[in-house]
Amino acid sequence: MTLRIVRLGSPRAKDEGLRIGTVRRPPRGVPKAEFAAQDWYDVWYPNLAPSTELVKQAQEATTPKAWAAFARKYRAEMAVPDNARTLDLLAALSHGSDFSVGCYCEDEAHCHRSVLRALLAERGASIKAG
Repeated sequence: MTLRIVRLGSPRAKDEGLRIGTVRRPPRGVPKAEFAAQDWYDVWYPNLAPSTELVKQAQEATTPKAWAAFARKYRAEMAVPDNARTLDLLAALSHGSDFSVGCYCEDEAHCHRSVLRALLAERGASIKAG
């Protein structure tokens, strides 16, 4: 049983399980009834997405220093008790269930899901490589 970190909208892996969208906004132009069928996500959980202000900061982060500043602020948002408990829950569930979390960004290295991966790993999540 494992957790995968995925790009939303990409083809699902055979054993991926439930796909959770950790994004601030649903996909544009896609009817809600089609989200799962089009491989976006099964459940929308914006609580783990960066705040609107931080999404903008991430998009504008063109240097390693700017990206590090974004990552620090996103980690602070995820340290809020409700978010921290959600991360703890997902890490624990990863040892008994297959599921995934993701975002739309093409490059994981320049996406909040890279920080989310690290946060979950720090909590002992079983994360599938790749």
